[in-house]
Amino acid sequence: MLKFAAAFALMASPALASGIEIAVEGEGANGTITIDLFEDVAPKHVEQITALAANGLYDGVVFHRVIKGFMAQTGDVEHGRLGMDMSRAGTGGSDLGNIPAEFSEMPFDAGVVGMARSQSPDSANSQFFIMFDAGYFLNGQYTVVGKVTAGMDVVNAIKLGHPRSGAVTGQPDVMKTVTVTE
Repeated sequence: MLKFAAAFALMASPALASGIEIAVEGEGANGTITIDLFEDVAPKHVEQITALAANGLYDGVVFHRVIKGFMAQTGDVEHGRLGMDMSRAGTGGSDLGNIPAEFSEMPFDAGVVGMARSQSPDSANSQFFIMFDAGYFLNGQYTVVGKVTAGMDVVNAIKLGHPRSGAVTGQPDVMKTVTVTE
């Protein structure tokens, strides 16, 4: 119970030093997603996301893995650009290097944004995911970096991928532009 109370307290009042706005276009979703980034919870991850966004590296990157009732993953700045061979989407990262895990007690509720990674906890780089619903099995296993504050309807409309793998076929929805907000 104490763990839940601590997580709730963190969720209720994180310092929101910055955020991002994502303009999404595609067959499924069209609109803007506003995300507050939790700089006090995951400072290194937030720094990396805002650097990538400020330099336009997220612009044109697709939602390559989308699983109904779970999450939508994007952010592969190396292999996930619209118009590329999507068979490698989800395997790349940025030139900024991997980030050490910054696990917290914040729960993976609907609208929470987490950093994607490989088997190593210290392998997050540029990819992130947005939760459609709660996924508490991720708690303490992945870094929470923010939360959707507007545009959850846009998130929920993102084109779904294959029911088993989540791989999006055909024309995936894309982050047309990603801008840093204060």
